[in-house]
Amino acid sequence: MNDCDSCAFYAYDEDEDGYFCSVDMDEDDYARLMEMPRPRCPFYRNGDEYAVVRHQM
Repeated sequence: MNDCDSCAFYAYDEDEDGYFCSVDMDEDDYARLMEMPRPRCPFYRNGDEYAVVRHQM
């Protein structure tokens, strides 16, 4: 599974005082994710805004 710490959807919730996945996933999406032999999150997006800029240099 991808590293959630670097995902753009990994958000901090002040009320819960912790991090969580902010993707709007329904039960079917979650079930498909858990059924994969080696789960790989289809919603993962790199949260590093400067990755594209470094790639262009």
